[in-house]
Parts: sequence; structure tokens; C-alpha cells
Amino acid sequence: MDRIINSLLEIDAYKFSMGQAIYHLFSDYKTTWTFKCRNTDVRFTPAMVEEIRRQIKAYCDLRFAEDELDYLNDIRWIKGSYVDFLRIWKPRYEDFEITADGDCGLGIQTRGTWLNTSMYEIPTLAIVNEVYFRMRYDYDELLASYRQRLAEKTAKLIDGRLNLGPFSEFGIRRRLSGEAQDLAIRTLSEADGRYADSHFVGTRDVCLARKYGVTPIGTMAHEWIMCVGQGNHKHNPAYSNWYALNAWVKEYGVLNGTALTDTISTDCFLQDFQLTFATLFSGVRHDSGDPFAWGDKMIRHYEKLEIDPRSKTLLFSDSLDFERADALRAYFKDRAKVAFGIGTYISNDTMAEPLNIVLKPTFCNGMDVAKISDAPGKGMCRNQDYVDYLQRCISWRMSHSA
Repeated sequence: MDRIINSLLEIDAYKFSMGQAIYHLFSDYKTTWTFKCRNTDVRFTPAMVEEIRRQIKAYCDLRFAEDELDYLNDIRWIKGSYVDFLRIWKPRYEDFEITADGDCGLGIQTRGTWLNTSMYEIPTLAIVNEVYFRMRYDYDELLASYRQRLAEKTAKLIDGRLNLGPFSEFGIRRRLSGEAQDLAIRTLSEADGRYADSHFVGTRDVCLARKYGVTPIGTMAHEWIMCVGQGNHKHNPAYSNWYALNAWVKEYGVLNGTALTDTISTDCFLQDFQLTFATLFSGVRHDSGDPFAWGDKMIRHYEKLEIDPRSKTLLFSDSLDFERADALRAYFKDRAKVAFGIGTYISNDTMAEPLNIVLKPTFCNGMDVAKISDAPGKGMCRNQDYVDYLQRCISWRMSHSA
């Protein structure tokens, strides 16, 4: 199989957002990341595991080219000190443990500094996806069905059957292939001027954003709140959001500010998202739970703080398709700015069921970390006692809040 990852820019933009803040504020933090496939009927064969191992070795041979670093340096919120660090940075294959021991026939763990291991997540998942679909199915048939579905959904935006307003592609980690994702970004960006009431803003894939002249999208992920908030034993984990938001503002001020709400539940997040943070951050991102109820809750919160919600962005990114995004926009468009990050539906919509795979931090500085989202099934922690402890901390805080 040809090399799957061909550039270190083939990664979510938020990895650079978080990476810069990690470099400046938490360069000594160490993390362990664990792979999980949530599809109960998926099995990786030994040949797939070996190819995944070979592809990750090839990825670890890559370096940033000077023209790639020049591109990053031109992004407003990226600082020269971080670009200089990336000039000497390289992935380390020694940080990976890849086995056939997982429940699905594949086990992956990465261990090392947070600076390193955070960067491995997206390329690893893209490799796992592409290896699986190329070796499990007739890839040409999958790509043909992908092309057809992409053309059909694009036509619905052009003729006005669906209207999304601003939307972005968020699907690199679960894409069918690099070829398919490239086709999607090219198709959606070239058709942008013909949409009835939609606007293709950009993609999380920094390499494709650069190639097609669209915006690289991404600020923070759950790992930021989990590791900043729970990776220091002096912190009460029920205040994870405060520590994470405060560190983000220290690094970026008012730039690059979309806050993720659901790492330890949105209700707990709102205890810390008070006037200062709500003013400094340009918006919030939804990633679990009922999106309509979440949006209503966020609008009420802004109004309570006497902030006009129409000046803030509600970014929806949880399991979206164009129809669902159209319904959300119709509901919220006159009450707040609305935007969408759409992943698998753009990058891996074929006749085959997509993989639901994740690579998440499970330890930070030798301590368990966990996510308690607004929907069951999205968390991953190897220590149920810690999850119970975290939930008790959150429950106590919520029950004693003013």
C-alpha cells in the first residue's frame, strides 16, 4: 500500500492550537493515549495490523518542510517560537505500541510527552481507517459510491433544498482515504459560489486547507480540558474547565477562541464560563447530547450574562449530516451565529458502515483522566473508580453552587 500520510500538515488544525499552548505552558506533561474501536462487529486481521504498523513507521520518517512552516507562520495566532520548535520536531516510533491484542484485533497505545503524543492521534486514526477500508472491501466500489453521494449532497446545497450557512469539513480522522477527503474539499470549495444559502468555510485538515486556499479550522479538543484540568494532582477535577480556559486565554487572549463545553458536562462548564470567559471567547462548540437543548441553554446563559447571543457563534460538530445541520440552522439562525463542523458524513459516506474509532488520553502525569460528556458512551477511562470520583466531585460542586 502506498504511503497514507505524506505530510505532517495532514492533521487537525486544533493540534497546532493546542500544541503551541502545550509547548509554552505544559511542555513537561506526559500522557498515555489508548485506541478503541466502538464498532462491536469489526475485526482487524493480522495483515491489517502489520500494514498499520508499517504506515506508522513511514509517518514517523516525516519532517516539516520549510514551505510548510512558512504557511503555519502566516497563521495569525501561531508564534515564531512554536514554528522554530516544529522545525526540529519529529514523530517517534518508539512512543508507539501496536499489537493484535485489542478487543477488535488491534491495540494501540502511545506514551511520551504530551507535546509528542497529542500530535499522533489524527494521523494514526487516518491510517487505521484507510488500511481497514482498502483491505476489507473493494476500495474502487467504495470510492464510486462515495463520489455519487458527494455529488448528490452537493447538489442539494446548490439548488437550495438544504441551507447550512457557514460549514466546515471535520473528517480527517475517520476519512475513507486521503484521496476521498481531497475530492470532498475540492468539490465543496469549487462549488461554494453556487450554493443557495451555504458557505464552505474550510477544513480541519491543514494540508488540504493550504492546497485549496480555505481556512484551517480548529481550536481545542477534549484532551485540553482533560489534561490541563486533571493532569495536576493539586487540581479539583470539577474545576477542569476553569483551569483549561484560563490557560487558553493566557496563551491566546481573544484570538482562536471557541470553547468546548462537554468534557465534564455542559452544566459544570457553565459554572466557569462566566462573564470574563464568555466575553473573551467568540463562541462555543457542541459535541454531545441534544443539540437543540444545548443551543437553547447556551443562549439563555449568554442572556443571563447580558451578552447578546447574536454576537456569539454556536458551532455544532456532533454526528452531523446536511439535513440535521439544515434543521439546526433554521431553529437558531436568528438567535445566534450558527456554524457546523461536519465529519464522517463528508469524508466517509459510502455503502459500508464507517468506523467509530478513537485514540484518547487515558493518563496524564501518571494519573487517570476521563471525560464525562453530555451523552453516554463517549467517555473512555480504564479506571472506573476514577470516573466515579470525578462524577462525585462534579455532583458536589453542582449541588453546592450558588
